[in-house]
This record gives sequence, C-alpha cells and structure tokens, in this order.
Amino acid sequence: MSQEQHGQFDIRVSGNVLCATLSGSWNSQTAEAFANDFILTAKPLLGQSWGHLVLLDDWELGIPEIIPIIETLVSWCIDNGLQRAAQVYSSSMIKQYQLNNMVVEQFGDFQRNSFDAQPAAEAWLAANGFQLKAAYP
Repeated sequence: MSQEQHGQFDIRVSGNVLCATLSGSWNSQTAEAFANDFILTAKPLLGQSWGHLVLLDDWELGIPEIIPIIETLVSWCIDNGLQRAAQVYSSSMIKQYQLNNMVVEQFGDFQRNSFDAQPAAEAWLAANGFQLKAAYP
C-alpha cells in the first residue's frame, strides 16, 4: 500500500538557477517525488554550471527516512554541475541541523550557504555567476 505525500514543493528554472519552494512536513514519498521532479526540471541546466535557490521558511522538516533520498539527490546535483546552493529560512537550529545532515557544505566546486532573506541569497548567487531571469516565486 502506497502512502500519500505529506508536504509540498514547487520547482522551476530561472536563468541558470533551479528554484524550489518547500512547505509542510515531508515524508519519504514527498522526498522521492521532489527528487524525481528536481532531476527532470534540471535537465536544461545540465552540461553547464548552475545554482540552486531553495526557500525553506514554510518547510516543517521531514522524517529521518528522507535523509538518504536527499543525500542521493545532492550527489546527483554535484555530479551534474551544481556549484552553489542558497538556502533561505529564518533562524532555526532544528532546521539547520536537519539540513546539515542531508547537504554537504562544500565539496569540490560546490558550496552551500544559508540566508535569512531571499534578496541576500539571490545576491550571493549572482556574485557567483548564477542569475535569476525573473522574480521567484
């Protein structure tokens, strides 16, 4: 019996940045759907360096079973040209702890950074060569 997804997400490409908004509390079905949609949405960015903007203020964490799913996705991203990931969320130790357990901070050319406001995250991405073409969301 397959379980329903808990939590939502939106994924879009803007310029050379893959943008995502996460919300709700995630189960493994949501993490699997996110990983699959993420890879499909990232296709036009493959073969070049790209950035990732993820808005996490409305994300309410996930069950431990999502961790290996997201770790696998992060490895795929780094193997396929992701160089900068900007995470946006209001200060939260528990959120920071779970994100740190799933996403490396630095690996090769990849760097991850956290911000408490979207404009700062976009400015950091732009300073690193990753520019949104249109406002997100």
